[in-house]
Amino acid sequence: MWRLRLLVLGVLAAAPAEAQANSSDGFLEFSVGKFTHLLLSRPLPQEAILRHISGNVTFLLFQIHSQYQNTTVSFTKTLLPGTSGTGNDRGLVFMLRPEQTMCTWYLETKDAKPVQTVAIPLSYSERDPIPGGCNLEFDLDIDPNIYLDYNFFETTIKFAPANLGYARGAEPPPCDVSTGQESRWRLRYDVYQYFLPEGDLTEASLLQHLQRMAQVSQVKASAVKVVTLTSDDKTTVSFSSLWGQGVVYNVIVSDPSLNTSAAYVPVHTYACSFESVDGNCASPGRVSTKVFSTVFAVLGIFICFFGHRFWKTELFFVGFIFLGFFFYILISRLTSLKYDVRLVLTAVAGSIGGILLVASWWRFGTLMLCMLCVGLVLGFLVSSGTFFTPLGNLNVFRDDGVFWVTFSCITLLVPVIFMGCLRILNILACGAVGSYSVVLAIDSYIFSSLSYMTLNVLRRALNTDFRAAFIGVPFQTKDFLVLAVWGMLAVSGITLQIRRERGQAPFPPHPYKLWKQERERRVTNILDPSHHIPPLRERLYGRLTQIRELFQKEQPAGERTPLLL
Repeated sequence: MWRLRLLVLGVLAAAPAEAQANSSDGFLEFSVGKFTHLLLSRPLPQEAILRHISGNVTFLLFQIHSQYQNTTVSFTKTLLPGTSGTGNDRGLVFMLRPEQTMCTWYLETKDAKPVQTVAIPLSYSERDPIPGGCNLEFDLDIDPNIYLDYNFFETTIKFAPANLGYARGAEPPPCDVSTGQESRWRLRYDVYQYFLPEGDLTEASLLQHLQRMAQVSQVKASAVKVVTLTSDDKTTVSFSSLWGQGVVYNVIVSDPSLNTSAAYVPVHTYACSFESVDGNCASPGRVSTKVFSTVFAVLGIFICFFGHRFWKTELFFVGFIFLGFFFYILISRLTSLKYDVRLVLTAVAGSIGGILLVASWWRFGTLMLCMLCVGLVLGFLVSSGTFFTPLGNLNVFRDDGVFWVTFSCITLLVPVIFMGCLRILNILACGAVGSYSVVLAIDSYIFSSLSYMTLNVLRRALNTDFRAAFIGVPFQTKDFLVLAVWGMLAVSGITLQIRRERGQAPFPPHPYKLWKQERERRVTNILDPSHHIPPLRERLYGRLTQIRELFQKEQPAGERTPLLL
């Protein structure tokens, strides 16, 4: 009798495909709208049951979530094509039959280790749209899941179009027969983004915050709406990848005619892997990046407070940034070298750029050329900050031509505005750019959103697909502290240099001209001790002679021939 009861429950819960329900394991009891934490382990699946379903419920959306280990939710105990979903965030839609009051799902994992999960069944009425009801791309007939893929540059989510709701036992509305207001083409899709606490990679935190992204009301209250899509748009949205930062995405499909809505299955990512040996989520960053950014930050702090006084050091700093930035883009697009090799080559190229800029100033004394480079570096930072705001997500800037022309105009505008007061321009550049190097160094040790102000520009220069990505970063307590440090260093450096340089010459004189004047003075002034210094060629020859004598065998002293008596 007991086995017969289990068999009846399984038949009632099965999809059109046949199911088996003769499991002797204990049942997992669920309630509509309530989250349940459970631990899944191999080898047998767990049977999940939802009882006492209300008569006004037309379909159920059951979903299960884990941090990084895969779980499987299925209509049947034996996995069949088109009846199950496997992943970190998976769900199934169950269309209820008339007078049905009970449903059954099966949960399992193939992972060797136990998986901590959280699951919830949600109910919807016949007026609510059905998430994934017009699926033509993925395996399930009705697929409410959001499929996520990421790389270093962008994170992309895809989902199947929804369908209009319908009553129990009725035929589903056709998906592509017409495009009028009486079809599913009137539906709207709101894409939401929710950031987890920065630096928090714990499993408990993820499962707790995922509970805010499952139901429509909680999603609207907790997350930020990024974009609204119509049925004419592609159901694909891209975001900038944030390595090591937890992000949860969900889609709310709305029916404006009936004023109803339903939520897809939320999906999360950290844009990194928990299981990879090299570069996983637990590692704070590459050693090469830390060394590079730390040395760069030390030089940046010196420039922030003393850059205008030590003019040649500042020129080296600016030349390093100028040539190093373009060289990194060039070798990244044209070669497949490893990151560490590219970073070393960038450091070498940047050093050459700094030396060339200093040498051009020493020999030719072209102040306008040097200040143009300084102004362009400051303009680059200002332009990057401009597009770091919501302005960067405007549709017009998804065109590369419009973006780069606008970006270049803002960059050029900064040196043009300050061309009449070059000393102020130079001091502002020292304070702002030098202090921002500290922000980049902080990001190599802990996550900081402000570093993406310039990194996003670099990503767009490296990857053409990045133009379609929405630029969204969390701005939490840690970011306010980093912003305060940046502002404090910049204001302090600018104020100190303005006060110290008051009454001084705007810029140092031409070094080559001073060297020529000094050389002529030494030649004509016989009282100057340097006048009697031998030429450089004779001094070098004398040094070589002294070095050669060190390797010659010492001759013995005294008479070597016998005495003649």
